[in-house]
Amino acid sequence: MKLRVILLFLAAFAQLGLGVRAQDSEPQKASSPTPPQATASPQQSAQQTQAPADPTQPAAVPPAGQNSNDAGQKQQPKAGAGSILGPAPSDDDSLTTIRSTVNEVNVVFTVTDKHGRYVKDLKKDNFKVVDDRKPAAEIRSFHAETNLPLEVGLLIDASNSVRDRFKFEQQAAVEFLNQTIRPKYDQAFVVGFDVTPEVTQDFTDNTELLSVGVRSLRPGGGTAMYDALYFACRDKLMKTPHNAPMRRAIILLSDGDDNQSHVTREEAIEMAQRAEVIVYTISTNLTGEGGHHGDKVLERIADATGGRAYVPFQITEVANAFAAIQEELRSQYAISYKPADFAADGHYRSVEILALGQKGLRVRSRRGYFAPTP
Repeated sequence: MKLRVILLFLAAFAQLGLGVRAQDSEPQKASSPTPPQATASPQQSAQQTQAPADPTQPAAVPPAGQNSNDAGQKQQPKAGAGSILGPAPSDDDSLTTIRSTVNEVNVVFTVTDKHGRYVKDLKKDNFKVVDDRKPAAEIRSFHAETNLPLEVGLLIDASNSVRDRFKFEQQAAVEFLNQTIRPKYDQAFVVGFDVTPEVTQDFTDNTELLSVGVRSLRPGGGTAMYDALYFACRDKLMKTPHNAPMRRAIILLSDGDDNQSHVTREEAIEMAQRAEVIVYTISTNLTGEGGHHGDKVLERIADATGGRAYVPFQITEVANAFAAIQEELRSQYAISYKPADFAADGHYRSVEILALGQKGLRVRSRRGYFAPTP
């Protein structure tokens, strides 16, 4: 009997000891080191994967009346290389004037006689090319480009300053597009601008869609003409791929009074030169004498890019200006040449095309181009 009691006591004691050891082992197991988990909350993941902001780019600041949440959707243009609705293009995108493999320069130009009439029957031997004050080393090709495909940008001032004559200007622009753009051959786009440029119709050969793009514009707001020109050249014309020779032109319809742009006039002109764009301007001031300050601005833009500035006397002459531009676009020459002493240094090089053999001929072309960088 005593032996049984002793055995029961020892068994109970053994069970009690095992329970104590089990309780003691639990804290040790919980406190043992474990490897960190490679997970994060959704917000942390977004912060870790988001690319750091480029300190060289200006921060987007929303315009007055626009909250900060909208700033990323409609950024205001900024001055400088990293400006105007997006990052700056690379050298290969922006400097399309030179074919770097052969250092070949392409220039489109027109020739008129002393009466201002277009001369369309000249040959390669009738011209001399001077590049950066030196005769070109070689003329590689020459063509009378009456049928070369067109890429046309129509930029229409939709600010308050043109409200009283806006409907007529829209109609004249529609007629121009209907008579100029050939289906399956030419391309055009429409941009209206007040404080910001707005693409109302992207590249198309459909004149009905282009007409809708023009008629959908409504006047109102300030005028950011330089920003609109910069945008149309860099973000539209320069980024459009093409596999064949093409003439690029912009028709700018405005009073020339810029009061909202973030880029300067000269920066807008430089972008047009880089994009190999001829800019034709039509003043909406209706002074007919070019005495308005805005007319001088428009003349400077057209002259620097090889285009022509039109200053109508009255509203009905806006249509005549469009008709004159259409005729010129069908009366051009194209020449390609190899410059002498060419250097891929990114510098601006002047271009002059001289007409030989006949007196009174006037050649109009862009004034120069930017060489590529190494």
